[in-house]
This record gives sequence, structure tokens and C-alpha cells, in this order.
Amino acid sequence: MTREQVYGRRAVREALRGQREVLELWATERAVKGESWLREAAPPRVHVKLERDISEAAGSRDHQGVLAWCEPYKYADAYELAATDRPLLACLDQVSDPRNLGAVCRSAEGAGATGVVVPSHGSARVTAAVCRASAGAVEHLPVAVVTNLARYLEEIKRNDGLWVAGAAGETGSPMWKTDLSGSLAFVFGAEGKGLRPLVRRSCDLEVSIPQLGKVESLNVSVAAAVLLYEARRQRGG
Repeated sequence: MTREQVYGRRAVREALRGQREVLELWATERAVKGESWLREAAPPRVHVKLERDISEAAGSRDHQGVLAWCEPYKYADAYELAATDRPLLACLDQVSDPRNLGAVCRSAEGAGATGVVVPSHGSARVTAAVCRASAGAVEHLPVAVVTNLARYLEEIKRNDGLWVAGAAGETGSPMWKTDLSGSLAFVFGAEGKGLRPLVRRSCDLEVSIPQLGKVESLNVSVAAAVLLYEARRQRGG
């Protein structure tokens, strides 16, 4: 059976609470003693391993003494996400850093977003590093992959009342003066690149986050968190 790794204490804990099956669970003796949920995990039972063995299997030391082998991550259908009642989507235009994808997923799940959509080319996918960066949020938040993001945005705009809003630095309308309470798909560009021209032309409007400091722009995961929570606030919490 094909299986994937999840490592990090919070990521593994959420994997055990999520929908995909955890096939095998490894932990150091120290982690088992310190985490009651590991001692209570059944099934599967915990296999106590040396830290170096877990590091070698994970290919990383960022595992916090816990590693799970899970069934492959199940991606959602992007069109079904857009067809839900008053969707709130976060679409990422070629965000390739897994830490950024994980952080966006963590914020999106916390803000009650419908899901995250990424293009199949040039973007990070859900990996062990993304699970770790999301603190396990990907186990509860739908993530979908589309072949062509610009085409997808053009197609979902046909859904009644759905608007596509591009996050665009200083050029967009300030978020506090923009109606973000309806069906909405935010689009965020990669750091240093922004939105690609075709993707940008697919947006109905551009939204900015007013900044008072001297730094030109926010990290994509921070921008996503701010705009998603503003949209949630306008929806009434």
C-alpha cells in the first residue's frame, strides 16, 4: 500500500483525529512519556523508536519525536468547493514554499474557510513538511488541485454571486472599504512574483491591506490570514 509520512506532535495528533487512516505510529520514549494522547493512541499502537531512527526515516530532525505513516492525502474537488453555500476560498498562485502553504492552511482552517486551491504546476502540495507547518490543519481543511488556475477562476465566476478577489499590495481597494461578505475566492501570489498576468486578469477586484510601516508587503501567509479573517468578520464572525 502507498503511504505518506506526517511528523511533528501537533500534525500527528490531528492526523489521528482526521479522516485518513494512520497505518503506523512511531515515537521516541521521551515523546510517549510527555504526551498522553500518544499513550492512548489505539489503533495503531505506538512503536517506540530511537530519535535517530525517526530522523532517518523522516529525512528531517523537525519531527519532535513523533512520526506517523498514513494513507495518501485525499485532495478535494475544487469545483465542489466553489459550489458550496457562500464559499470562502484561498487560491494560491504558484506558492512553492511548503511552509507558506502550511501556514495558509492553518489560517484558512482557523478562519472557517471552505478550502484552499492550488495549481498543479509550480506549487507546493500537501507533504509532511506542509502538515507540520499547518499544525495538522490540512487534516481538517479541504485542499484541491487544479490544472489551470486562471481557467478555474473564470469558470467558478459563473456561480451565482461568486467574486474573485486578488490580493494586490497597495494598488487594490482597502479591505475595510471592500464588501467581502459574500461568496468569495481570494487569490494570493507567490512572494517576489505576485499574481501572474492571466490570473490577475481573472480577478473581479483587487484588495489591499493598508500598511502604516515601511515594509512594502506582507508574507503571503500573513496576508491570507488578515484577509480571510476580515472576510469572516464581515460575515458576522
